[in-house]
Amino acid sequence: MILRLLSSLNGHLGKPTSILATLGTRYPSCGSVIRSTVQRGQSTQAPANRVYDVNTKVPKDVMLFKYENPRFFKVLNIFAVSQFLFWGYLCHFSYTTLKDAPVQEDGKEELPWYKRVNLGENKYRNGIAIMCFFIGYGVLFASWMFTLRSVRYLVLRKGGDKVSVVTYAPFGTNRIMDVPLKYVSAQESREAARVTVPVKIKNRALFYMLDMRGEFTNTKLYDYTVGLSRKLK
Repeated sequence: MILRLLSSLNGHLGKPTSILATLGTRYPSCGSVIRSTVQRGQSTQAPANRVYDVNTKVPKDVMLFKYENPRFFKVLNIFAVSQFLFWGYLCHFSYTTLKDAPVQEDGKEELPWYKRVNLGENKYRNGIAIMCFFIGYGVLFASWMFTLRSVRYLVLRKGGDKVSVVTYAPFGTNRIMDVPLKYVSAQESREAARVTVPVKIKNRALFYMLDMRGEFTNTKLYDYTVGLSRKLK
């Protein structure tokens, strides 16, 4: 009888609930035994991807992310420096060259608007000079901050308590800093990000950017270390 019950059970694996109900009706004693056996088998299945299954206490340094694109940042900073020099020259030129040349009142109303403006007047000359300086400085500052916040390498240090953040620098070098892992918080998950993954570091202005064109060399370890969202107090 038990063999017939087992063969019937194998033929209806897709409907375990209905089988148990049938067995409980026809064969009360056998149904209770099989039901308890199935429940024990289901309870022994462990959930996958648990946090405590990932060993973050690494015995040696492990690279989590890399983004190799030095040529882009070299071109970007050459452009920024050239813009700063260009606008700096315009600043100096406008301040030293523009002369005060008042427009005669006779027939002033008949002149085009650009001929009625005295660019050598102090308010125009100083305004143009200041505007040129801030445009050049703004382009340079924005380019350098973008470079310094673009992550080139992420390395989880031995022991898993610290992470080395290696960023690009304006003059083709690298900038390296070791940060405790508890001071690092990812603002977006790796799967949801499209362009960059912003990472916040405690006591640091702005965000550090992980470009999605880079390579996550150890995705599972990244997700349970740098990729976690933490509350930075």
